[in-house]
Amino acid sequence: MTVQVSVAIPAKNEQGNIGPLIKEIHAALVGRYQFEIVLTDDGSDDDTVNEALTTATQLGCALHVVSHVQSCGQSTALCSAVNYSQGEWIATLDADGQNDPADLPAMLEQAGKIDNPHFCIAGYRKNRKDTAWKRFQSRLANRVRQRLLHDGVPDSGCGLKVFPRATFRQLPYFDHMHRFLPALIRRIDGEIVVHEVNHRDRQMGVSKYNAWNRMWVGISDIRGVMWLIRRAKHPQVKTVQSSN
Repeated sequence: MTVQVSVAIPAKNEQGNIGPLIKEIHAALVGRYQFEIVLTDDGSDDDTVNEALTTATQLGCALHVVSHVQSCGQSTALCSAVNYSQGEWIATLDADGQNDPADLPAMLEQAGKIDNPHFCIAGYRKNRKDTAWKRFQSRLANRVRQRLLHDGVPDSGCGLKVFPRATFRQLPYFDHMHRFLPALIRRIDGEIVVHEVNHRDRQMGVSKYNAWNRMWVGISDIRGVMWLIRRAKHPQVKTVQSSN
């Protein structure tokens, strides 16, 4: 079976969320695409893995679980999932259930209309289900990032994205890179498309992020991404010749 779409999910301690999420992904994609789910268990100490495997077995859904010995962070977990994926396209979403898998078919349909070999369909949570304080933080962070990086997306923190697996493999790896995928893909002349998506309340567990770690790590990372963008080269190939 040729896999068209690999749904890559980084997860840590998402027991109670991961089972329902896998059911929703299956319902959204079955019969439409040949797909697989690749879950990176990033050092969980709960029943995340067993819940995922049990759910996928009941559904007859292709699931691969990559387990880290210890937590390495979301970007590394995403890279592990992509490295073990087989699909032409990668669809990412957060494991906490706040992203809605029902948005995936429309995003994948958009992906099929893009001629550029490098692209990113980036989700935009226009109506966020977060506290007023968290929404304020995100608006401020997105404005700063947009002004400095010009990545063309209003919501870089949205976990829902679709991009070619081959494109991801051309990107430079660093911790927290998942927050800057549109900027990194634009850096290699990729096309960025913003797609409005649904956002939901977290049902189980707690967020792994807070204002402090987002702010200070984000500033440092933006400086690094700016450095990468300034040094990018975009050659125009005149011709390719062979002796035979």
